[in-house]
Amino acid sequence: MTAESDEREVAVAMDPATPDDGGGEDGEPEGSERPLGSRAPGFIRRSRALHVSWQVGVFLVGLAIVGTGVVLLPLPGPGWVVIFAGMAVWATEFVWAQLVLRWTKRKVTEAAQKALDPKVRRRNLTLTVIGLVIIGALLGYYVWRFGFVMPWKADLHS
Repeated sequence: MTAESDEREVAVAMDPATPDDGGGEDGEPEGSERPLGSRAPGFIRRSRALHVSWQVGVFLVGLAIVGTGVVLLPLPGPGWVVIFAGMAVWATEFVWAQLVLRWTKRKVTEAAQKALDPKVRRRNLTLTVIGLVIIGALLGYYVWRFGFVMPWKADLHS
């Protein structure tokens, strides 16, 4: 994506004459969201070479943060949080990242609202209790059968 295409998208997104249906996919008004486009300071956006350099820097910083998050996914650490922080860095400059973050925020909000539904909460609580009872029964059987011995030291042939 070039600086020129960013400028056109920003111009279209910020133009009050651009027709807007007044609502997003989920029916909420889009007026509450920030316009799409670069958040770079004005003096940077005025110079094409400086703006492209700024975009490269933002991309590299975001890439380093997202890469760290990907490394943290299998390791103990906040992998997804770091990945979304890198996406937020990218969203300061790139429209595609802004759209991804808006979509993610919308999906997380929908999931949170669904999780607060009393029927879903009751179902989740029931499944959790059933799972805990099964785990407790298996653990009780293991302790009854082998005592308080680590599984790798248990005599399985007796």
